[in-house]
Amino acid sequence: MENRTKEGARMPGRRNFIRTTSLAGGGILLGVNFFTACGPDVKMPVDLDSLDYHDFNAYIKIADNGRVTIFSPNPEIGQGVKTSMPMIIAEELDVPWAHVRVVQAPLDTIKYTRQAAGGSQSIRLSWQALRETGAYARQMLVTAAARRWEVDPSDCNTSDGVISNTKGQTLGYGEVVREAALLEAERMKAMDEETADAPEGTLALKDPKDFKIIGQPVPNVDNHKIVTGQPMYGMDYRTDGMVYAAVLRPPAFGQVLKDFDASQAKGMPGVIDVIRIGAKLKAMMEGMVDRRRLESLGMVGNSDKVVVIARSTWEAFQAKAKVKATWVQESEYEDDAFHDKVLTGLLDNGPMEAQRTDGDIDRAFLEADDIVERAYSSPFLPHNCMEPMNFYADVKEASVHLVGPIQTPEWASGLVADLLGREREAVHLEMTRAGGGFGRRLFGNYVLEAAEISDAVGLPVKMVCTREDDMTMGTYRPAIHYCFRAAIKDGQITGYHIREAAINGNMHHTIPHFFPAGVVDNYQVDTGNYQSNVSTGAWRAPHSNFLCFADQNFFDELAERLDKDPIALRREMLAQFKGQDDEHIEYTPERMLGVMDLVLERSGYHREEQGVHKGLVVYFCHNTYVAQVAEVVMEEGFPRVKKITVAVDCGIVVNKMGALNQIEGSIIDGIGHAMFGDFGFEKGVPSGANFDRYRLIRAREVPEIATYFVENEHAPTGLGEPALPPAGAAVAIALQRATGKRMYSQPYVRYFLE
Repeated sequence: MENRTKEGARMPGRRNFIRTTSLAGGGILLGVNFFTACGPDVKMPVDLDSLDYHDFNAYIKIADNGRVTIFSPNPEIGQGVKTSMPMIIAEELDVPWAHVRVVQAPLDTIKYTRQAAGGSQSIRLSWQALRETGAYARQMLVTAAARRWEVDPSDCNTSDGVISNTKGQTLGYGEVVREAALLEAERMKAMDEETADAPEGTLALKDPKDFKIIGQPVPNVDNHKIVTGQPMYGMDYRTDGMVYAAVLRPPAFGQVLKDFDASQAKGMPGVIDVIRIGAKLKAMMEGMVDRRRLESLGMVGNSDKVVVIARSTWEAFQAKAKVKATWVQESEYEDDAFHDKVLTGLLDNGPMEAQRTDGDIDRAFLEADDIVERAYSSPFLPHNCMEPMNFYADVKEASVHLVGPIQTPEWASGLVADLLGREREAVHLEMTRAGGGFGRRLFGNYVLEAAEISDAVGLPVKMVCTREDDMTMGTYRPAIHYCFRAAIKDGQITGYHIREAAINGNMHHTIPHFFPAGVVDNYQVDTGNYQSNVSTGAWRAPHSNFLCFADQNFFDELAERLDKDPIALRREMLAQFKGQDDEHIEYTPERMLGVMDLVLERSGYHREEQGVHKGLVVYFCHNTYVAQVAEVVMEEGFPRVKKITVAVDCGIVVNKMGALNQIEGSIIDGIGHAMFGDFGFEKGVPSGANFDRYRLIRAREVPEIATYFVENEHAPTGLGEPALPPAGAAVAIALQRATGKRMYSQPYVRYFLE
């Protein structure tokens, strides 16, 4: 049972939201359900200060001095949730942000049901629950103060951690936390004994106009530790007796290890041993039904590997180079020409699976006066996180201790348990801050390697990848081909058909329902898939990272064919929106038009400037609306992106500083990979192993970025990914204005080096 305020906030019901306890050292501890992340039957500890780190749950601790500690369960991969999520609680709790300390919690598969980072969903999914958490804690404190004063709680107010009443009396939060704990304990006991139901009354949430913390530019809680070099990342983690492992993997996809000679490596300084691993993983895979999912972890399931164990990373890397391994080809070589042929064949002849079908697409094209058809292609891309993959494992007879950067700790922990034949409860995983994720750390092949190595040598091991290891071991953004077709009748778009052919995967389930779904009566999206031995996986803003380029450039060319301004065509089509009652369609015309109008105004889009060429994109993905105007100038026959103006509707902006960082980083990433990201395979061998052969955007190529937010009171959505897809698309349209060339593939640099 739950009660709601007029604003729709829940009062916590029996056993399902908050547990409280008094701290032996003073204060109050609240067990908090982060967006239904906590298990329902978790027992609260008595004294937080005496707890082992392993026992932390998602708690708020309010001490006698009024200081607040919030324990964050989600992985921090640079997206800022370790700062922004506690900000939401602190806002409703009504305490000064300067009085808040944030602590990273470890993985706990019993106490939590969701600990992951991906999809730009953390803030969106947690917004309401985090607000209610802070508001309920505040209400407990107010009730305790009101009882001491013998006044009605409605006569009390809070501000910056201080409770006051109409008589002018005041109490700090720390002065009433013990009384609050006792009051709540009485209520929870009655509820547990079923002598009382969920509490009646209201849980008042702040009006957004009264926010003091939300919407402010708050520095990342880890900034000081980062800039002063304090150990926070997986690469920093060390324990006594720990050794280092460097792994020699197959040089090409489709190859397996036959044998190896490590005699020279074993004699090198610092080398402890050279071993072979892979048997445990292959045995585990034999019993898996969904082998494709495991193989998508990278080259983890394709072959045995050679591992050098040494006293330092340098010694391990040097010795690995001296191992002489013999590899044999087990499956067909795949290269760029092979992938292009396969994907082109899928587009031409299928098989294809319909993801959305509206109206009669065949009839629309049969009756069309004109048909516009264009094809687009994208290459594979590596992730290139600043911190290469690494993980610590200490496998003992009764326990497995794992530490490192991972976006999906529960999934990785479960795979390790299966690999080693252990109970899930025996595997303890601690999350460090990650030096970049972008989807790469969703896949835990490096965690499995570390665990198998430690199990084999009986020592605590840190497995560390070189940059070359990281770029050649997978996983990659899949190569994708698109074909867009539009039917035109009497000057109107009467049919719209999208076909996608992808390596190892197809569109996310929401993408077929993006614009112009709900606008064009005859609309269809089909997908085809080729299962490759090249490992692929999520790459920042999966699928939309390239689909936006194809979609928006096709729309721009379609407007040209119709002899209509692209802005006017968008307005005309959105006015015909009929998807209000379609549960699959999440975008709204009003909010799409809102970001478009804002970016047009702020960018001076209609203002002509000599030598400046502009491209406009309006896009919805990851629940966020983004419009961008790219400005391109030509210098000695080569394009330079001068400026990007971006308008964003992500609802309420939680952390202005974090939001700007995410948007600017996404745009730079999007431009850089669209302009320069070129990666593929030559007889199964990745074409680039380091930055000497893989071009990234350089500091001098980063444009000016001007960001503007649509101000509204919609619940917030994510920002780690939505600004990336439109960036490359807007640049491509601006390039067409500058050169007359339409871009049909990435990277664009190919068009200027021919």
